[in-house]
Amino acid sequence: MLWSAGIALLFVGYTSGLSHNPPGFYVDESAIAYNAYLVSRTGGGQFEPHFPLYFQMFTEGFTQYVSPTQVYLLALVFRFVPPSILAARIFSAFWVFAACLLLGLLARRISGQVKIGIIVAATALLTPWFFEVRGLVIEPHFVPFALVLLLLAIHYAQVTVSWNWRGVAVVTVTLALLTYCYSSGRVLGPLFALGLLLFATTRKRFLAIAKIWILYAITLIPILIFNRRHPGALTSRFFAATYMRPGVPWRDAAYEFVRRYLEDQSLTGLLQTGHPLPRHHVIQAGGVFFFATFILAMAGLLMVVLFHRQDPWWRFVLWGLAASIVPGAITFEPFHAMRLLALPVFLCLLTVPALGWLLALNQQKQRVPGDDRDRETSKYDIPRSVRLAVLAFLLTLTTVEAVRFQTIFRREGPKRGIYFDAPYKQAYDAAVAQGSRPIYLIDGTFGPASMHAFWYATVEGRPGSEFVYLGDAAKHPSPPIGGVVISSDVKESCRRCEIIKQTGVYLLYRAR
Repeated sequence: MLWSAGIALLFVGYTSGLSHNPPGFYVDESAIAYNAYLVSRTGGGQFEPHFPLYFQMFTEGFTQYVSPTQVYLLALVFRFVPPSILAARIFSAFWVFAACLLLGLLARRISGQVKIGIIVAATALLTPWFFEVRGLVIEPHFVPFALVLLLLAIHYAQVTVSWNWRGVAVVTVTLALLTYCYSSGRVLGPLFALGLLLFATTRKRFLAIAKIWILYAITLIPILIFNRRHPGALTSRFFAATYMRPGVPWRDAAYEFVRRYLEDQSLTGLLQTGHPLPRHHVIQAGGVFFFATFILAMAGLLMVVLFHRQDPWWRFVLWGLAASIVPGAITFEPFHAMRLLALPVFLCLLTVPALGWLLALNQQKQRVPGDDRDRETSKYDIPRSVRLAVLAFLLTLTTVEAVRFQTIFRREGPKRGIYFDAPYKQAYDAAVAQGSRPIYLIDGTFGPASMHAFWYATVEGRPGSEFVYLGDAAKHPSPPIGGVVISSDVKESCRRCEIIKQTGVYLLYRAR
């Protein structure tokens, strides 16, 4: 009961500020939340009537498809809780919070020490990379949870030695969960499945891994069927963000991949600048990973290479570390923190060997030949008091970095309203105050903002019939004279109109 109460209080602190930081609600967030609400009431999304595999968001030139995991899970929440921005943000934060705690549990199982599990969990909770994605109602927020579940399943399977059917089933299910939760999961899932070969040290284990591959392949059949029925639905967004397009010579693509792969390992993005988009990162806060944690991770990496490279588990962790960079490296954008969200999981995991050494009670001994006799010598010739002092310094540095980040994040984070479409709510409020119905919605240069109107109407309990979507600004039929219009195309929409309000890139006007 004490542990449960403590975790509950910790979660309350972890979610503090979500009512206003991030400010507003980005259009992708509105689309996911709105579809989740529709599923909770009708079983279908905005464009699909019955339990779709992937959910269509937006129409015309803005059409995208989102993964089903988050939509269906949020639908369960909205089945019992009234839809709201805060509820959706707390839902997102819960999965990141749970991922950090499970990462601590995994560290405890690997090391056998509760204190190491607590340190790793606390570090993950404080890490800016995880903390900033908490509360964002977008697909990537679920990746850390799905990945840690997979790592727990793999660790359980490999410590049981036999890789029984229970282990095979759990690994397969968690691989599928990772694959279906985000577009990067469709890259990471097969890569991690391939990496399971590192555990194939016996014939029996190889057969178990082969079973996982067969079962995992079966779970991918719905994706293949969906892609066949909806050509380009799952690849159009990928081709828009990648250099690996049909017609590009493989040598050019390979060269660009190597360049981008190395670029995404840059310490500048990791420790100094972070993601360049303020929606994903408060730029003033610096990097997305702490120096102290990075030092521990690199020390752990060195120890794995020197002393644990024969251990299949740690070889898989190294494989995962390398594979986690691939989703970012196959796209144009440098250091895209959302596509690289598997990377901090492995960096935190690599701190375990270093923490184990720093906390070790006894130095490990090995017999080394002397000139005339063998003598006992220390494998790590550093006194425990010194090691504990180093650990205390690194934990203190982590605390200082965390305080600095939280101070800047809570001061500067609420100022990012324009990146979360906060001005649209002002135009929406002014529109519903006009009394004229229906309100016409037009999309344009600044995206499919009409989705916000449907989501805000849902939150306020307004019937959807109060709004009429006219489509893209370049193609839409003209609204009737006197009709109130909210548009995201301030240049084209208001040639003959009476402007009521302009907020940011959104325009509210009355047609003339």
